[in-house]
Amino acid sequence: MTATTGPTARTIVIIPTFNEADGIEIVLDAVLRAEPSADILVVDDNSPDGTAALVTAHPSYPAQVFLLNRPDKDGLGAAYRAGFAWAQDRDYDVIVQMDADLSHPPAKIPELIAALQTSDIAIGSRYVTGGGVSNWSRRRRLISWAGNAYVRAVLGLTIHDATAGFRAFRRESLERLDVLDSRSNGYSFQIENSWRSSRLGLTTTEVPITFTDRTTGTSKMSAAIVREAIALVLVWRWNEIRHGLHLGASPARQSFIATR
Repeated sequence: MTATTGPTARTIVIIPTFNEADGIEIVLDAVLRAEPSADILVVDDNSPDGTAALVTAHPSYPAQVFLLNRPDKDGLGAAYRAGFAWAQDRDYDVIVQMDADLSHPPAKIPELIAALQTSDIAIGSRYVTGGGVSNWSRRRRLISWAGNAYVRAVLGLTIHDATAGFRAFRRESLERLDVLDSRSNGYSFQIENSWRSSRLGLTTTEVPITFTDRTTGTSKMSAAIVREAIALVLVWRWNEIRHGLHLGASPARQSFIATR
């Protein structure tokens, strides 16, 4: 597995944004400090607060920092699909995804990339030994824990943090996931990729991180996003049951269902 993740591997970090002007310069600098050889793609959904202008004003633009402008706010999943397509078209070997608000620690990017030496996917995980959250209310901790427990129980996943948004992929793993053909758009996009990777038999390493609640900007989480995630998990599992897939079925059988 070392062919595309060694010292010569080309890495890009994809960061979707909408109204992240307060912190985008900080996160760009932090990513470049953590992984100096990586490129960065900001996928901006026409932020009215001038996020895109700050990206193009960065000293590393357009040599190492790039901007993909989208005309409308079209959801997290759509933004990542656009970013992944951009990266695949340019033959990057390693693709990292992360939030723009520093809730995902850029200092952990090298560990995620290193984990790809032996895994198909690496996840920055809150729910493994050494991981955790900071500045969260008890209610939010409960909702997050319960959400992951629900996803793992219904879909039979072994991943502890199935909703994590801090991930690194080998290029070929992203292609096997067929992520550009995914359907979900909110935070269920992360769950769909966890589900697809499980059914395809891809290996995942969970790297412990401390998730820190954002200190700039506003959260994009909403009740509609939560409802979408709850409903889609049931739809995916029901479709598997209709096709006769039992939890723990062979990867070959699972891969057939995962592409449907």
